[in-house]
Amino acid sequence: MLPDLELVHIRKGESFAAWMHGYPFRTVRWHYHPEYEIHLIAATSGKFYIGDFVGDFEPGQLIMTGPNLPQNWISDVPDNEAVPARSLIIQFPGSFIEDACDTVAEAQTLRPLLERSRRGLLFDRQTSDNVRPLIERLIDTQGLRRIALFYDILAHLMEGEHEVLASLSFELDLNRINNGGINRAIAYLHENLTAQVNEPELAELVGQTQSGFSRSFKRHTGTTLVRYRNQLRIDLACQMLVNEPDLKVAAICYEAGFSNLSNFNRHFQSLKGMSPSQFRQTFAANRTLAPAD
Repeated sequence: MLPDLELVHIRKGESFAAWMHGYPFRTVRWHYHPEYEIHLIAATSGKFYIGDFVGDFEPGQLIMTGPNLPQNWISDVPDNEAVPARSLIIQFPGSFIEDACDTVAEAQTLRPLLERSRRGLLFDRQTSDNVRPLIERLIDTQGLRRIALFYDILAHLMEGEHEVLASLSFELDLNRINNGGINRAIAYLHENLTAQVNEPELAELVGQTQSGFSRSFKRHTGTTLVRYRNQLRIDLACQMLVNEPDLKVAAICYEAGFSNLSNFNRHFQSLKGMSPSQFRQTFAANRTLAPAD
């Protein structure tokens, strides 16, 4: 099965993304992205897949992956159960870190770590324990302090014990994947998430009939276009609820692409099992507070 492209959202004024998500979540599928990723499991256990490697994970697992390395973590959680905070994640573009390596002498020591991460790196528990509070602080930090925390995390990874996961022979055929019609449609949908993109428009984009596109999309994603788009918009709303605590729920509703508040609340309740306000409160309660400086 070909992996899906995940479009990583890096907010304006920031060089990288630092966030957390629960389970289930839209990225819990066989997927890839051009960015490097540091992924720490905060809760649940299950199976994980990195390239051609398959293993078991549990809370505390820390993995770094390089660009375009397919990956997935599937938690052993009942279908009717939701976990508010499963994964802590940092995602950063190659251009950001490569520019640093080119211009900052000390950063050049990162190159071996970056190169090895292209096959996926699983770190020891001590490194995970050292890094977790830094990632938790990073998620809540703004400005220059983000950069300091980011490089502190990378320094711990450079020093930590780790094993390489994917085999030397594993290589993703990007040309084959990127030319796939559904992946192009999904990428377009992500880029225009808050616009009124409809099924005929996407079908025309990939050169299919509407009925043929509808069948292909459901086979590829496991759901309909409308439900998939609503899931993406609710996921975007969740990020805003967590990362922008002063932003009112009504404002988040419209910024996420919904046309009215009642429709937003109904979809949120259906997908998350709680209201947006309850989600914000629950997420805050489940977040481990970082110690004060």
